[in-house]
Amino acid sequence: MSEPRPAPTVGQVVLGRRLLDLRERAGLKREEAARILRVAPATVRRMEMAEVALKIPYLQLLLKAYGISDQEAEAFVQLAEDANRPGWWQRFHDVLPGWFSMHVSLEGAAALIRQYEPHFVPGLLQTEDYARGVLESGAIGQTGPDDIERHVALRMRRQELLTRQEAPRLWVVMDETVLRRPVGGPEVMRAQIDKLLDATKLPNVTLQVAPFENGAHPGTYGPFVLFRFAVPELPDMVYSEYLTGAVYLDAREEVATHLEVMDRMAAQAATAHRTKEILRDLRKEL
Repeated sequence: MSEPRPAPTVGQVVLGRRLLDLRERAGLKREEAARILRVAPATVRRMEMAEVALKIPYLQLLLKAYGISDQEAEAFVQLAEDANRPGWWQRFHDVLPGWFSMHVSLEGAAALIRQYEPHFVPGLLQTEDYARGVLESGAIGQTGPDDIERHVALRMRRQELLTRQEAPRLWVVMDETVLRRPVGGPEVMRAQIDKLLDATKLPNVTLQVAPFENGAHPGTYGPFVLFRFAVPELPDMVYSEYLTGAVYLDAREEVATHLEVMDRMAAQAATAHRTKEILRDLRKEL
């Protein structure tokens, strides 16, 4: 049996979907593929669902049975070897919850990240001191000083994707509550607002604040993130977090509902230009 992973890499998700597609095109049922490998059908399902690492000998047998040419099979195997390599974030496995490691993998592969945040500045836009203040508040459970510093380092490492080549587009809607809730004191909040203002200068970042004066909006149920990918095998996905874990949604109806809500919030929130003015005004108040 293949060894389970806490969370798959995006490469494993993509290749798993491709493997499922190849099997179906070959006209084989999961049970038939399992007989080729001499394993239980559940093992084939887990490979296709990216619940386990892709074992190369298994892949080679399946690709041959699916009628894939030697050249295409060799390329597939190379992609699988690359996908099986641990992501950089797995170096933080000591503090990174398994349910969040998939999030880090997805944001690193996304072409577009749309996020609604009613409580805190999104992690991709936090300063070190702000992040430390959030973590010290117990927002992610009980953590000691060493663990908090590891979490802060992870959060800062994640932010590098915003300035890399072929950086994703980040489009954030934040409630005014986020900016009114003091974290770490006035000096920390001033630096945090400065960082948000700097982020608005990046061509791939759009930031909008939903002011109190605009009233209720459809996103008040809780924070969520919508990922869109350039890879056709990956559908849009929604990440929704709760106190002790998270869910990942890719059913079309659920994703469409979240996308509609996100669009409505963006239309109702302050424009990107007005948001800069709000941030500057708040900065003066501190």
